[in-house]
Amino acid sequence: MAESVYKVIELVGTSTESWEKAAAAAVNLAAQSLRDLRIAEVSTLDMQLEDGKVKAYRAKVKVSFKFEGS
Repeated sequence: MAESVYKVIELVGTSTESWEKAAAAAVNLAAQSLRDLRIAEVSTLDMQLEDGKVKAYRAKVKVSFKFEGS
């Protein structure tokens, strides 16, 4: 197997419905501009609150993709 290098970026996805949808939103948007996505790791889950109620679910996601240098 040839050697490869992967870059890892961190994204924050949001959803008014769930953490799962927040994480999926981050990955889906990343897939529109990055090629060869390999792994997505949810590192943090939190919520945005307003007047003591959940306004949005947030998922911090680390996404890796194959790095193609020159």
